[in-house]
Amino acid sequence: LVSVPACCSARYNLALLACFGFFLLYALRVNLSVALVDMVEPNTSLAKNVTSNVCPEHSSTINVPRNTTGEKYSWDADTQGWILGSFFYGYIITQIPGGYLASKIGGKLLLGFGIFGTSVFTLLTPLAANLGVGYLIAVRALEGLGEGVTFPAMHSMWSSWAPPLERSKLLSISYAGAQLGTVVSLPLSGLICYYMNWVYVFYIFGALGVVWWFFWMCLVSDTPETHRRISHAEREYILSSLKDQLSTQKSVPWRPMLESLPLWAIVVAHFSYNWTFYTLLTLLPTYMKEILRFDAQENGFLSALPYFGCWLCIILSGQIADYLREKQNFSTVCVRKCFTLIGMIGPAVFLVAAGFIGCNYALAVAFVTISTTLGGFCTSGYSINHLDIAPSYAGILLGITNSFATIPGMVGPVIAKNLTHNNTVGEWQMVFYIAASINLFGAIFFALFASGEVQDWAVSGYHLHRN
Repeated sequence: LVSVPACCSARYNLALLACFGFFLLYALRVNLSVALVDMVEPNTSLAKNVTSNVCPEHSSTINVPRNTTGEKYSWDADTQGWILGSFFYGYIITQIPGGYLASKIGGKLLLGFGIFGTSVFTLLTPLAANLGVGYLIAVRALEGLGEGVTFPAMHSMWSSWAPPLERSKLLSISYAGAQLGTVVSLPLSGLICYYMNWVYVFYIFGALGVVWWFFWMCLVSDTPETHRRISHAEREYILSSLKDQLSTQKSVPWRPMLESLPLWAIVVAHFSYNWTFYTLLTLLPTYMKEILRFDAQENGFLSALPYFGCWLCIILSGQIADYLREKQNFSTVCVRKCFTLIGMIGPAVFLVAAGFIGCNYALAVAFVTISTTLGGFCTSGYSINHLDIAPSYAGILLGITNSFATIPGMVGPVIAKNLTHNNTVGEWQMVFYIAASINLFGAIFFALFASGEVQDWAVSGYHLHRN
């Protein structure tokens, strides 16, 4: 197999367009948590927590006059929790159907309309908020429904586009957009709220999503065979590299799939990783503000730093993973296991350490940044292992593992909130311990039971191709 150059190739164009797509998806997902601060009347914002007196006060910022023209709503803490959580209720429903639909109608339309729908509902958010809290919760749940199909649809597309030895590179480029979306939209949404008005947070990102959709529909196709501008050499290269890996059978082998241990290894790893990820995403600002007495929201740059590290790590580890497999002849399963172990044990260690550094908030930011950055290794670990074990059903498998992995987003922050009623350092150490031990368990389970080969049930009647 002669590799076809990456520059200007159809598969790398797909990766870049997907990267922008996931960038927008995450921008649309996290913008509400920033805007919400401005949407709520100050006195009802959150039941005042008992700020711990462990650390001295040290942020005395000069207040710049800010735009206050945006509408304000009197939502209490519980209502805000429902508004922020409603997204996941929609998101969890469409995971498995998304994977199944993608295998039937193709990932292009599903991903395109998933992001298009999310963008349209984002544009409607200010209107929904004006109509009442029920409307806002409904719109956010609908956004979740739209976003739920996107990852399975993308996995499904990569099953016919990504040559086995380029999987880590191509998938890490496309999914790294998600981290970048978090990095850019957290501080940017803050600035938009500050200088303009919170409604523009939804209008600007929503409009960008619609623009992206036009490009996606014009430039992308589901398979190399149907692509209009792909070179003959690249089409042949992709098709010949995948010829022993795809199944021709039309029905989904649900039973052997659900009995497959390598699939459950991914489920456990995915669940464990997301537990830490969502706990940090939702509660880090609280920890910094209440314990370290340092306002992360005043410093959007610092709250975005961990995700920037993670983005860099995803891109680099994707290159390293494929280099190890192609040039150093490491087996796929060895690379997946090693990367997952680094990406889950590393964050666990630094997360626990973050609970023991006293009031040194520079060190706290450093530890949390290292913790989140190392998590980026998982993208070339368990995160794309679905394509190794069953390329034909990768979208469905991702739907299954992502359904389980959405539960921590709904449960993790609630449990953490319940454990930290008095905001003592001891309580927070407990939160970090739980997250770290779940991570550790996931890493070990994956290392024991994961596989790097196409499973028997995933190829029908073909001789098995071992890579």
